[in-house]
Amino acid sequence: MSVGEMLAATVPMARTLNLEFLETTPDRAVVALPDQGEYHNHVGGPHAGAMFTLGESASGAIVLAAFGDQLSRAVPLAVRAEIAYRKLAMGPVTATATLGRPAAEVVAALDAGERPEFPVSVAIRRQDGAVTGEMTVVWTLRPNG
Repeated sequence: MSVGEMLAATVPMARTLNLEFLETTPDRAVVALPDQGEYHNHVGGPHAGAMFTLGESASGAIVLAAFGDQLSRAVPLAVRAEIAYRKLAMGPVTATATLGRPAAEVVAALDAGERPEFPVSVAIRRQDGAVTGEMTVVWTLRPNG
């Protein structure tokens, strides 16, 4: 089962919004939010909360892809998030997440007994490629025990 399939199967909000996990690798995660009227805002585009969930889900997908081999000793947790809505989003939108710190550096910090934090950058785009939102989610790997 891929990271995207696992998230779609186990995260209720991802299922509720019908998120589509298009790519989930340690280098990049791409998640799509289909155009669905029940999740529109007052101007006919995706609701800000749906776009936040899309971006956070993309960030979680890359974290699991990059650090899934660490789950026996640490739990990934979102620490904080910030989102900026740049342009009107209409129709389907896609979030692309990238790690803001090399995975090897994060694992080395974990190996050193630290609780490392690292940012994940997310760009949300509409079909014409325009960036409608930018998000940063800071994650940590909390050591078990």
